[in-house]
Amino acid sequence: MTVITHPRRRSNLAAMIDSAGGVSVGVALAQARANTEALRARALAVIDEQIGLLESLPAPSGPEDTPMRLDQAYRASTALIDAAAPFELAELCRSAAGLCDLIGAVDPGAPFDWRIVTVHPRSLRLLQALPPEATAERDRIVQSLSEVIDRKLAQAG
Repeated sequence: MTVITHPRRRSNLAAMIDSAGGVSVGVALAQARANTEALRARALAVIDEQIGLLESLPAPSGPEDTPMRLDQAYRASTALIDAAAPFELAELCRSAAGLCDLIGAVDPGAPFDWRIVTVHPRSLRLLQALPPEATAERDRIVQSLSEVIDRKLAQAG
């Protein structure tokens, strides 16, 4: 039989395992918001850049050029969504997603109404320019774009 003649010391690892650690959820969320907010200016620049790319896309010169132009519009729209989503810019995301939905539903051999790609960046610019409190105006723009997309999707299907 073994007899312990000195007091046992508790290891630092055991103390760390038994104690609460890390940061509280509230503190972690606050830190995450601060970290995200530090990226807002860059995200807004990316959004502006992608809208500019959509604005500058020339209409396809023919049926053989259409898939490439649509791919460019799709990539610009998804990049815009990626930049806008973390900052809860829902109207921009929803409008760009509508354009992506339409492009994704296009039959490669069917003609495409390029006016939709022309209207979207103009509407996105308007959404950017409106103050956040102009909710009725923002909703109307997004609703109008959604109606156009729905109509075109119904024609395609």
